[in-house]
Amino acid sequence: MTLPDPTLRQHAPAAERNREPILAVLRQVLPASGVVLEIASGSGQHVTHFAAALPGLIWQPSDPDVHARESIAAWTAHSGLANVRAPLELSVERASWGIDAAQAVVCINMIHISPWTATEALFDGASRLLDSGGVLYLYGPYRRHGAHTAPSNEVFDQHLRERNPAWGVRNMEAVVALGEAQGLTCREPVGMPANNFSLVLTKR
Repeated sequence: MTLPDPTLRQHAPAAERNREPILAVLRQVLPASGVVLEIASGSGQHVTHFAAALPGLIWQPSDPDVHARESIAAWTAHSGLANVRAPLELSVERASWGIDAAQAVVCINMIHISPWTATEALFDGASRLLDSGGVLYLYGPYRRHGAHTAPSNEVFDQHLRERNPAWGVRNMEAVVALGEAQGLTCREPVGMPANNFSLVLTKR
């Protein structure tokens, strides 16, 4: 069996910075065992870090981008972890995700760099996959009560919208309401470094 080329490993500085604060929340909210589907895994740095720290869980990374999936596979091979599956080619807006069930879904830094229809599809798919008590974990920047939580977030939001008018920092209340409509109840938001938040939604 040929191992993935280690030079295919991508390095995202933000993933290095935020992985420990995110892991601290995941330790509290994820089940002790089961399958965790990560949506938009990107480089693969997060999933291998979390899988090493939480070995009782089976981690299923995914990404629609072939280069990201190559990086995920390379990081997984480099880590030597047995509890990380091969990455799925998964786009949330497709009808089939290629997986039938999971005990948790993790999605980090996606909904502000995708159209709102992707967030709607994320919630719809997560609601289908999760049983009662299952967890959807979201991380990223949010507006609260229609306002940015920091000047840097406002600048970031403007930059995103210049790149793509369908992108942008979302209103937390709209995200929470979308979850409620799909049977996912949001716990108290968790403030995170660099003006980000963790949202933990539980399937009713």
